[in-house]
Amino acid sequence: MAGQYSEDQIIHLDFEDNVGFDCGIMGIFDVEGQDYIALEALDGSDDVYLYGYKPTEEDFELLDIDEETFDKVAAEFESLMDEPL
Repeated sequence: MAGQYSEDQIIHLDFEDNVGFDCGIMGIFDVEGQDYIALEALDGSDDVYLYGYKPTEEDFELLDIDEETFDKVAAEFESLMDEPL
């Protein structure tokens, strides 16, 4: 179920096949000194997307994660989601 996000917490993802949709920023977290961002799809699915996160002067950049690193990032994200609020 999609969370409640303010306008500044929503970004639009565009994929190569010309499919795009809005995502809410769930949070930014660190794995081995690198920042990552979790995005919740706001299309009615339960999909979560994980990307590398790099701040820029005006905003931020999303970075693809290689397969080896993705497993570590996904495990850390799942661990954070299991923590009580």
